[in-house]
Amino acid sequence: MSEHEGALALQILQCRLQRNFYARQFKFHPTRKWKFDFAWPEQNLAVEVDGAIWANGRHNRGPGILADMEKYAEAMVLGWRVLRIAPEHIKSGQAVNWIEALLKQ
Repeated sequence: MSEHEGALALQILQCRLQRNFYARQFKFHPTRKWKFDFAWPEQNLAVEVDGAIWANGRHNRGPGILADMEKYAEAMVLGWRVLRIAPEHIKSGQAVNWIEALLKQ
């Protein structure tokens, strides 16, 4: 668990968003090993924390971007809504506001 995921998990508890059953590192695909950082399976809501977006990491290069696109497209085919957030969204509290709004839909 990254530092940012830990901070979001704490905010989820503080805002009582865990009352809607949620899971960490949730395997959502029947044949692939893909996982969501956070998932509310009953609402088909997933949250992915995109850390190190200002670094030249795996998710910021062509092959990584293509792999992420495939993962999110397959998730959508299966009916998932995927919210991608950055550490800045966690620090500001915006991430939990978005999650709460999506859970109310």
